[in-house]
Amino acid sequence: MKFKFEKLIVWQKAMELGEEVNGISSKFPKKEMFNLSSQLLRAVDSVALNISEGAILQSNPEQKKFMGYAIRSLAEVVTCLHKARRRDYITEEEFERFYQKSFDLMNMMIAFRNGIK
Repeated sequence: MKFKFEKLIVWQKAMELGEEVNGISSKFPKKEMFNLSSQLLRAVDSVALNISEGAILQSNPEQKKFMGYAIRSLAEVVTCLHKARRRDYITEEEFERFYQKSFDLMNMMIAFRNGIK
């Protein structure tokens, strides 16, 4: 038995991204523990959390609203990745990999939101 949202590919991809980002954030300097690292982790977790919260709602406008929150959280993740790259906390290759995963997930989330009637 599964919750409805667990079957959503978009939720599964958001969960995967969250765990991968969690792994790279541990490489950030200690001085970023309560700053960029914390912000990045909260934002990436918020993506999957908002997808799941919206998926259990019966109201389509409410579902769209929570997908909007998830989309905005992912935009925040991308900005944090840019900051991490500029500060040399992650390599260019790591940045490109996470950027592409974020780009693909963003497109999936927008398509999912647009499909909600």
